[in-house]
Amino acid sequence: MRGMKNKTLVLGASENPDRYSNKAILALQRKGQEILAVGKKAGNVNGTDISSAPVQTEDVETVTLYLNPHNQLPYYDYILSLKPKRIIFNPGTENGELERMAAKEGISVLESCTLVMLSTGQY
Repeated sequence: MRGMKNKTLVLGASENPDRYSNKAILALQRKGQEILAVGKKAGNVNGTDISSAPVQTEDVETVTLYLNPHNQLPYYDYILSLKPKRIIFNPGTENGELERMAAKEGISVLESCTLVMLSTGQY
């Protein structure tokens, strides 16, 4: 729907300002994106709550991953159940198994960097 914010799930979110997931949340906020954040520990980044458990929601456009492939395994069903339009595998998160599963479900898969995409207008 025109005028609606795109909903992005940041999976692997962290309150630590040195983590790229934290930087991504701040960059997404600056771009006016609606953000859901799920991480190892509950917390908050500049007003965006981080849940320590998967959050069921609808209309997720993008899942951006900040978990290594081994730590993604427990989230496979969750990610696919959200039926996002795309999954961004940030550097270090590339995972052929999950990429194939997503592609089978018609989900676009990108091996890219959310921060670079946002800064270059490709998001």
